Amino acid sequence: MAYIISDDCIGCGACEGECPVSAISEGDGKYVINADECLDCGACAGVCPVGAPQAE
Repeated sequence: MAYIISDDCIGCGACEGECPVSAISEGDGKYVINADECLDCGACAGVCPVGAPQAE
């Protein structure tokens, strides 16, 4: 299952640079993960200061 970014996202962008397949991009008010590209590796969750990326 792909990760999703919850509404807890503060828009810092830490997760975007950590994604090995560039599946994360800036959305409308928060970052979003392209589920078709997500490897479910959890790298984004490991760097997020508020725990916004979560396994779906």
